[in-house]
Amino acid sequence: MVLVDTSVWIDHLRKNDQHLQLLLLDGEVVCHSLIIAELVCGNLKNREEIIGLLQALPMAPEIDFEEHLYFVEEHNLFGKGIGYIDIQLLASAKLSQTSLLTLDKRLKAIAVEFSFN
Repeated sequence: MVLVDTSVWIDHLRKNDQHLQLLLLDGEVVCHSLIIAELVCGNLKNREEIIGLLQALPMAPEIDFEEHLYFVEEHNLFGKGIGYIDIQLLASAKLSQTSLLTLDKRLKAIAVEFSFN
């Protein structure tokens, strides 16, 4: 299973990412509520359809605030140039034992370090 970051979804919505399309067809994609939350802030064509399709995907587990603080400290993620949502995605990938697909260079480097790619 693959947790797909917002950056990949945006790229896919602009120019139909073939790799993501294959993952979707194979039922290999999981989503996260924060990814959907980010995407709904954008200007989406077929807005209702896209949001509905994203919500229909299996959802990755989420962590609460206390778990977030612990995860940052436990994995020394402070000062790495990634933010709240990125850390949430890393934690979700770890909990669900999924890989993380992203176009964000810093997030990808950390995912590689944790073997989440």
